[in-house]
Amino acid sequence: MKRLLVVAAATALASSSGMAASALAAPSQSGITHRNVAVCGAPAAGYAACNSLRHETLRDGKPVQPAASTWTQGYGAADLQSAYAIPAQGAPTSSSPIVAIVDAYDDPTAASDLNTYRSTMKLPACGSGCFTKVNQTGGSTPPRANGGWAQEISLDLDMVSVACPSCRILLVEASSSSFSNLATAVQYAASVPGVKAISNSYGGSDSSNIAAYENAAAAGIAVTASTGDNGYQVQSPASFTHVVAVGGTSLSRASGGRGWSEAAWSGAGSGCSTINATPGWQTNTSCGKKANADVSSDADPNTGVAVYDSTKYQGYVGWLVFGGTSASSPLVGSLYALANNLSAGSYAGQYTWSHTSALNDVTSGSNGTCSTAVWCTSGTGWDGPTGLGTPNGTGAF
Repeated sequence: MKRLLVVAAATALASSSGMAASALAAPSQSGITHRNVAVCGAPAAGYAACNSLRHETLRDGKPVQPAASTWTQGYGAADLQSAYAIPAQGAPTSSSPIVAIVDAYDDPTAASDLNTYRSTMKLPACGSGCFTKVNQTGGSTPPRANGGWAQEISLDLDMVSVACPSCRILLVEASSSSFSNLATAVQYAASVPGVKAISNSYGGSDSSNIAAYENAAAAGIAVTASTGDNGYQVQSPASFTHVVAVGGTSLSRASGGRGWSEAAWSGAGSGCSTINATPGWQTNTSCGKKANADVSSDADPNTGVAVYDSTKYQGYVGWLVFGGTSASSPLVGSLYALANNLSAGSYAGQYTWSHTSALNDVTSGSNGTCSTAVWCTSGTGWDGPTGLGTPNGTGAF
């Protein structure tokens, strides 16, 4: 059964990147409303679902098709780079760090869609050797295509391009969304020389650590995972002990200073694992085991990001708007690769927990009701929905 979240989105999205991206219309304008649709169905036991939410516009209750060839809505690359103080970068080279994206199934238009996004956003081109797509064991034969996961893949690749346009990108497509196949893909990604981060924009129910993820983290690779889009509850692989759990915020423009403000997104997953041990560096969480989240960034589809995807799914193709913690995991993972501060035996989470001053603390918002307030309500310092905060440059990565 498809998960559907319907919202009246009064929050406007606009771009300051120089493109003519218009604001989302408020519900009172000509019968316009919005809804957020999960592009992956709820997962069965042993499987994961992608954590992307497509932000749709409706007029008088009927879907309005997005612009197929023109970016009109959603935060662009320059917006996110401004919000998170991401430094300017040049084009990737043959020695640039690699960000690995692990997803299920095949996106047949991944390479061309990536090029369209980067060209439109005036990012450095992803030329020869910049982008590689393989199956879960590194082979060239892709798994079967899946339109929902193709939208997820496009979101992931575009967020890598925002945070680290100077990085190379490795897309590893698992044969299915089973944790067995996804773990095989993670294991392959970790074996590729130059991989500095592995992003996992998916999740299932809280489960025991899987060796592939833990081994990659121990090798000095930043392994990030989305905390989920269903509010206060825990999912894996974000709940694995040494995986960096990435939560979500609502990102809005503000006057003065930074020029942006953030609050905890109501859909961001959080809480305490019932299974996996806490890493020693997690403190003041009130969790006896692994706590979610560690860090966060924009994930609210009502303050969502522009994504280009030409693999038609559910009638949607072209320039779309997405949210979900699927947006935050690859963005944060790419900052680890850009900073390149880790080595074998050092952990990404430990580095971030020891550099909290280089984050934007998020102190308002909630994602539900819980027995211990800090697990679901944002405040000064660590909290469940937003972790330690959001990126302010690369100092925490």
